[in-house]
Amino acid sequence: MPITIKELHIKINVDEKPEIQGQASGTNISNTAAIVATCVEEVMDILERQKQR
Repeated sequence: MPITIKELHIKINVDEKPEIQGQASGTNISNTAAIVATCVEEVMDILERQKQR
């Protein structure tokens, strides 16, 4: 019997720290953007697979 997930709750905590690192913070922003883009791609793949069922 397959399991169907109807709701998914995600809770996160974000601690913002002042940017005092200069150039390193720019690298963190690009890394964060890459991580977000990868996550969005994965979610879209999952949703596409669900449509095919």
